[in-house]
Amino acid sequence: MQPVRITLITVIAISTGFCYATGCGQNAGGTATVTADAPASRAPPAAANVIVPINSARPAQSLPKPVDPMVVVHTTAGDITLQLFAQSSPRTVENFLRTYAERGFYEQTIFHHTEPGVMLIAGGYTAELQRKPARAPIYNESRNSLSNHRGTLAMIHDADAPHSATSEFFINLGDNSDLDFKVSDDEGVPGYCVFGEVIGGMEIVDRIAQLPTVSQGDFQKIPSPLVTITSIERLQ
Repeated sequence: MQPVRITLITVIAISTGFCYATGCGQNAGGTATVTADAPASRAPPAAANVIVPINSARPAQSLPKPVDPMVVVHTTAGDITLQLFAQSSPRTVENFLRTYAERGFYEQTIFHHTEPGVMLIAGGYTAELQRKPARAPIYNESRNSLSNHRGTLAMIHDADAPHSATSEFFINLGDNSDLDFKVSDDEGVPGYCVFGEVIGGMEIVDRIAQLPTVSQGDFQKIPSPLVTITSIERLQ
């Protein structure tokens, strides 16, 4: 597996799992992606069941609306609260919550790469820099009109394989519109799907991003001391 460095100038080079450009490592080379278990349903979280008589005059706008989930990422550096955009990025939020967070996958994974002013990456490696086996990749929902501005959460995928995201995600430290979906004459240029935003604890994110970094093997900018995700708790 070959992790990579990332810069805004060479966004398209965030490939091979952000491997050559970010030092994060993604599904490439000899890393096997576990596909035996299909990811949980990609349908967006449903609103509470409401039974309305067929002839009811109840106005549609009074019906309960889906609520975007909220989670707290507990880390050894402090807590980070996220609002997840289930209505805008249903498959991606379902994957983050059902396939990984609720199964405890993110526990004891680290923030394994930081690019000051650009992004902070997590969601795939242990403190020993061992890649945790991911499940099947998901469809890229970057056409959702959400932008990679500071504080938003997005998925990592291979630059040449837009539908290859699994568990790894990043928090934007700056406004990275170059990572958004771009309209073109054909199918458009895939971006990196925004599926949430930090609504509490951005100072913790900045504190992690400002830590000194060390290089180990293919990983060039690991925050030091290591910052570990201990658990992810759903609030709503």
